[in-house]
Amino acid sequence: MINSATSAEQLSAALLEIEDRRIGNAEEALALVTEFEARAVELGDDTLVWRARVCRAYLLMRAGDVAGGARRLDDGYAWAVEHGDRLLQARVHVTWSYVQRLRGDFAKSLEHALSSVELLDETATPYMRVRHHMKLADALADSGALDAARPRFRQTEELARELGLWEPLTDVLNNWAYSEYLAGEFVRAQEVALRLQEHAEAHGIELATFTLDTIGAIQISNGLYAEAEQTALACIDLHRTGHYDGAEYLAEYLLTLARAQRGMGATDRAQTSLDQSRALCVERELHEVMVRVLQEQAELHAARGEIAEAFAMHKKFHDAYERLRSKQNEAQAQNIFETAEVREEAERFREQARRDPLTGLFNRRYVDEELPALIASDPELTVAIVDLDHFKRVNDELSHDVGDQVLVQVAKLLETELAAAVPDGFVARLGGEEFLLVLPATTVAAATKHLDGIRRTVRAYAWSGMTGTLPVTISIGVAGVDEAPDRCQPTLLSAADRNLYIAKHAGRDRVASSKSPKGRKRTYRDLDAA
Repeated sequence: MINSATSAEQLSAALLEIEDRRIGNAEEALALVTEFEARAVELGDDTLVWRARVCRAYLLMRAGDVAGGARRLDDGYAWAVEHGDRLLQARVHVTWSYVQRLRGDFAKSLEHALSSVELLDETATPYMRVRHHMKLADALADSGALDAARPRFRQTEELARELGLWEPLTDVLNNWAYSEYLAGEFVRAQEVALRLQEHAEAHGIELATFTLDTIGAIQISNGLYAEAEQTALACIDLHRTGHYDGAEYLAEYLLTLARAQRGMGATDRAQTSLDQSRALCVERELHEVMVRVLQEQAELHAARGEIAEAFAMHKKFHDAYERLRSKQNEAQAQNIFETAEVREEAERFREQARRDPLTGLFNRRYVDEELPALIASDPELTVAIVDLDHFKRVNDELSHDVGDQVLVQVAKLLETELAAAVPDGFVARLGGEEFLLVLPATTVAAATKHLDGIRRTVRAYAWSGMTGTLPVTISIGVAGVDEAPDRCQPTLLSAADRNLYIAKHAGRDRVASSKSPKGRKRTYRDLDAA
C-alpha cells in the first residue's frame, strides 16, 4: 500500500482505508500510519499530515498507550479548527469520547460524542456516519440514558442496513446488546444478541472479540457458565492473535472470564483471570473497568467463604465506585454550561455551512435541505430564479472586486424586498450571479407582481457610484409548484430556469412565468421598462 501511494490522492485513499474500517492489529496499523505520516510530510500536504497524526493518536490508545495517544490529540484539534477541517474535528471528538469513557468520565464522553456527530457534513463517509452515530448511542447508554440510547441504536442500525455496511452493523448490534446487558435488561440483551448472531451468519461475518465477550456476558446472566467460559477463552485467544484489540478490551475479556469461572465454582482459575485484569487496569489507567474488577473480587471472596475479605473488598469497591460517580457528577455539573457552549458552537457551524460567505445569503445546501419539504407540503409555493444581466461586463470592464460589491448589494436588495413582500420567504445564492427566491403560500400571479417590484427596485438603485455608466438589472424566471407534477425539486427549478431563459431572450430586465391570467405564456414587464 505504501509503495503505491506516491501522490497525495493515493496517500489520502490509503489513509482512508485505515480511518474507515474496524482495526484488527493495532500495532501493525500504527506502523503503517507512521509511514503514511512521513510520506505526507515529504509531499508537504498538511491536511494529510494531521489526518495521519490524529489516526496515530487513536491507534496508540488502541495499542495500550492511552496517555500518549491523548497527548497528541490537542494539537490535531487545534490545527483542524484553525483550518476549518470539520471532519478532522469530528474524528478528534469521537476519539476524545473514547478516552473519556476509558477514564470513566461519561459526561465528557457524551459531549465529545455529540460534537462528533454535529460536525459531520455531506462529505462524511458512510462509515463515519455509522460509527459516529453508534458512538453517540454508546455514550448515552454509558451515561445512564438507555431510553435515549435505544432510538439512536435503532436509527444507526437502519442507517447501516440502508448503506449496506454489514460489518459495522455487527458492531452496532453488539454495542446495543451489551448496553442492555449492563442495564440489567437481560431479555432485551438476548433478543439483540440473537439478531446479531443471525446477521453475522447470514453475511458470513466472523464474530469479533468484543462480540464474543458480549455473548459470553449474556450467557453468564442466563446461568450458562461453562458455555460462557468457552466463549471467553475463544475471545481471548482471538484477541492474542492481534484481532480487534483495544486498550480496555483484554481487561474486559479477562473480567468476563473470571465471572464465568466463579459461576462454575472454579475459584482458583477465576482469581488468576481477575489478577490479570486488575494488572491491566492499573497499567492502562482503566478506572471504570477497575471498579468492576473490585466488585468481582468481593464476589469471589464471598464465593470462597472468605467473609471478612469479602466485606473489606466490598467496602473498597464501594469507595472506588463513589469516587468515580462523584467525579462523573462534578463533570456533569461543570458541563451544564459547557454543553450549552458546545451546542451553540455547533449551531454556529451549522448556520455557517448553510450561508454563502460573500453575500451572507443562504446557499445551495440550505436550499437542498429546506425546499423539498416546502414542495411536498405547500400547494401554492412559487420559486423564482434571478440572474444579473450582462454581469460579465462588470467583471471584465471594471474588476472582480466591483463585481463582488454588486453581488453583495443585489443580495441585500433581494432579501430586503422579499422580506417586505413575503415574510416567510427566503433568498439563496445558487452560485455566480444566480439567486433563488422562495415564496411560500404565494400564487404565481401574486408572486409575479412582487417580483416585478423587486426587479424595478434593483434597476432603480443608484449604481453609478459603484459601476459608473454600466447599468445593473436582473431577469427573473418564475414557476409554481404545480409545474412540477412529480413534486420534485429539480423539476420545479428546471421550470423556473426555462422561464428565466424566456426573460433573457425577450430582452432581459423582466420577469417571465409560464402562466398569465388568460393561461398564455407571456413576459411581465412594467411599462416604463418597455
